[in-house]
Amino acid sequence: MRQKLLFALLLITVSNLVNAQDYFPESKGVKSNNHNYTAFINAKIYVTPTTVIESGTLLIKDGKIVSAKAGLTLPKNTVIIDAKNKTIYPSFIDVYSDFGVSIPSRTGGHGRSAQYDATRDGFYWNDHIMPETDAVETFKFDNKKATELLNVGFGVVNTHLQDGIARGTGVLVALNENGTNADRILNDRSAQYFSFKKSSIKSQSYPTSLMGATALLRQFYQDANWYAKGNIDNIDRSLEALNNNKNLVQIFEGGNKSNIVRADKIGDAFGIQYTILGGGDEYEMVSAIKATNAKLILPLNFPDAYDVSDPFNESIVSLSDMRYWNQAPSNPKILEENGIIFSFTLNDLKETKTFKAKLIEAVDRGLSKTKALEALTTIPAQILGQTNKIGALQKGMEANFIITSGDYFDKETILYENWVQGKKNLINQANTTDIRGDYSITANTKVFQLSIKGSADSPKATIKQDSTTLKSKFNFENNWLTMSFTDEASDSYRFSSLISSNTASFNGKVVTVNGTANFNAKQTAPFTDKEDTDENEEQSAFIPITYPNLAYGNEELPKQETILFKNATVWTSEDQGILPHTDVLIKDGKISKIGKDLSAGKAKVIDATGKHLTAGIIDEHSHIAALSINESGHNSSAEVTMEDVVDPDDISIYYALGGGVTSLQLLHGSANPIGGRSAILKLKWGETADNMIYDNSPKFIKFALGENVKQSNWGSTSRFPQTRMGVEQVFINYFQRAKEYGEIKKSGAPYRYDQEMETLLEILNGERFISCHSYVQSEINMLMKVADSFDFKINTFTHILEGYKVADKMAEHGVGAATFSDWWSYKFEVNDAIPYNAAIMQQQGITVAINSDDPEMIRRLNQEAGKTVKYGGMSELEAWKMVTINPAKLLHLDDRVGSIKIGKDADLVLWNEHPMSIYSKAEKTMIEGAIYFDIEKDKQQRESIKKERAKLVDLMLQDKSKGKKTQKPLGKSKEEMTCESL
Repeated sequence: MRQKLLFALLLITVSNLVNAQDYFPESKGVKSNNHNYTAFINAKIYVTPTTVIESGTLLIKDGKIVSAKAGLTLPKNTVIIDAKNKTIYPSFIDVYSDFGVSIPSRTGGHGRSAQYDATRDGFYWNDHIMPETDAVETFKFDNKKATELLNVGFGVVNTHLQDGIARGTGVLVALNENGTNADRILNDRSAQYFSFKKSSIKSQSYPTSLMGATALLRQFYQDANWYAKGNIDNIDRSLEALNNNKNLVQIFEGGNKSNIVRADKIGDAFGIQYTILGGGDEYEMVSAIKATNAKLILPLNFPDAYDVSDPFNESIVSLSDMRYWNQAPSNPKILEENGIIFSFTLNDLKETKTFKAKLIEAVDRGLSKTKALEALTTIPAQILGQTNKIGALQKGMEANFIITSGDYFDKETILYENWVQGKKNLINQANTTDIRGDYSITANTKVFQLSIKGSADSPKATIKQDSTTLKSKFNFENNWLTMSFTDEASDSYRFSSLISSNTASFNGKVVTVNGTANFNAKQTAPFTDKEDTDENEEQSAFIPITYPNLAYGNEELPKQETILFKNATVWTSEDQGILPHTDVLIKDGKISKIGKDLSAGKAKVIDATGKHLTAGIIDEHSHIAALSINESGHNSSAEVTMEDVVDPDDISIYYALGGGVTSLQLLHGSANPIGGRSAILKLKWGETADNMIYDNSPKFIKFALGENVKQSNWGSTSRFPQTRMGVEQVFINYFQRAKEYGEIKKSGAPYRYDQEMETLLEILNGERFISCHSYVQSEINMLMKVADSFDFKINTFTHILEGYKVADKMAEHGVGAATFSDWWSYKFEVNDAIPYNAAIMQQQGITVAINSDDPEMIRRLNQEAGKTVKYGGMSELEAWKMVTINPAKLLHLDDRVGSIKIGKDADLVLWNEHPMSIYSKAEKTMIEGAIYFDIEKDKQQRESIKKERAKLVDLMLQDKSKGKKTQKPLGKSKEEMTCESL
């Protein structure tokens, strides 16, 4: 038996010796390793956020956790540290960092001409796609930054090169200042990263827009799949890297609520579930965010209050910015309530040292402490697939933990130490004596009152003489009290003393202006409780969220109603013409009945006597509700779609509803001959972008002719085409390529999926329709000839201000027209425009619409239609059709909208007067039986907005008065988009 025991001990000794071996040679001095155990006893230990030991022991050895439990028997070779009254948490993890990985300086691309081709050989055709980048190759440990992170509780960061659209892989690093990269690097390929942002160090023009970046990513994934099947002979290091790293965690920088949904769509298309960096505004569309099933990485960069003490500053802050300041700290709480999984990141936080205050702000707004701790420990570990290494204090895991004076989420709590891989990092020296309380001080026969409050480890003091608060300085650190103050007679006092245990009284010598004197302090009252906070006040100050979450948003989304309009003048935009004293019943979002003396039943009755009911106005050519308009990086951008960049928060949507507009075509701009695919929208104010896009939407694309596409006024001389002749050749070349692409598809042979060619092939097959920006008759003729040569038809010429010159040829071709009522001479190629253009084309049998192409004009398209009565003698009904049924026909939506007909969508407008009168106002604008604009509600909202602004201003002024940090308003505004917006 004794021999077996000795043999077992020998095996243990040999095992320890083997484990202690190091294959790195020691070049300086004598090498020694500490293989003792270290035990932290009597501590409150958070093994995980939900497993807490009230008085336990944490045992570590060789940088790993050995055990965490109560009543643990300690090995003999154990260094014991008494952590009584202390709390131990796992160190925090940041999933999204750029620690130690800097962006290189930009090279090249500083000439006057744009760069359209890639600069690299053997890589993907776009320089902004760099999945072959490995952050570990350029990683350099930053001791200064590491200290900042350690000081707020972080022990591990997941870092990468934050540059480009496909960014390569990250590296997982322990913030071990005393180690080497051999110890610190926990995973040298921790995740694969993506974003919508092009590289800041690359100069290639494409993509120039968010929709271009989205299309580029889709094509990149398609090409990677094609490459993986062995269909490409050459080696592409970018595609190789993407495919090789496809099993890693995939992290996408979204940066805001809409980009989260946008990124998730890309992932869904290719079977990828991204973890996505948010922007702090997810609470504004939480249902759509939840539906992505994505884990989120949330910044804690809650904005400071605006300095609105100056009336001018107050006037330039938008209500949405004010709301964001007020609501953003509640974002984590709202996501928690909705079951959305998230971690926290320091990314985009201006100062690391403010992290704890921001975190506590979120907890004060209702985020549970358990969820907050999970978001810093177990969730980031789960995201990174490292739950066996980091994020908890379980056996075998990295010995990464922080020691605090108590609850980390208490603002008075002190972080003493941050241990990473078993190495101690001292943050603050701990006091062992609690000196809080009220004292009477005698110094030089004078009596003062000292009150010490706050936390035991970071107490704060005030000194009074009688009822006067004196100017003073106070510090208590490592049990040393230092204090200085000036009394009412301007005499100064300085005192210091070591206070080890007895706080009932303390004394010593005080240095005064007259030398030294005896100093005696006697406690008159012990410390009892913390001061009251204004947490409840802050909670009650939360401004409710609306949809969208800005001025004129809805507290609840409009719902379909059963409504009976009684005794209206009904403009049918059909053969029935204008029907006086007529009723219209709306049910289930459709026009149910039209007639006289209809029974109301359970319907809501609206007395429309003396008022006019029309179909909702449809704008064939608009650029509102978009985040970008042009993808100008190539002369063809058929691969992009405006559906990717719909902005449901654009206030122009509400303004358009106020002008009676219910539908529009959101068109790409005119930067290139072949533009992007359009989005056809119903202006459902408050809905998400997806819910605004028409179901089974007809397929359209924007083409363009003239000055813009050949860049006459843009200063570029490098992109083809530079002439109108070149524009024609672009069309011929691309359609020929599309034709050949289609033949390959038909043959059944393997082929590379090409978004651009797929779109152009849809045109050739009659599945997608062209709306073409046009002015000059020669080019109008040219494009019709190109279309004839490839056996398809142009659907619509938009602008078409020389359409009156070629109206007969247009009618023969079968193309429609969407034009301005009376714009002319705003640039050279418009000099021949006339206001009779619409009427002349209509007289030739062309379907003609009046469009806006302008965020202001869209609000008065009713009046623009009226101008055709003056210029051309159009009848009122035919004029009105130019903004209702005619654009519906051009958009292939006339079976659904554009007129008042039984069975059509109830997209209607109730006007207080003749709809084309300059005095007429839209009283109600309805889409599918739900009222999205009501003039009476609008008046109420205007008053509510004034009150809300006043309340928010008052709250921000309160912040300033409390000494909180404020920011200067910038007065930013959204760009009003046009065809030429870049």
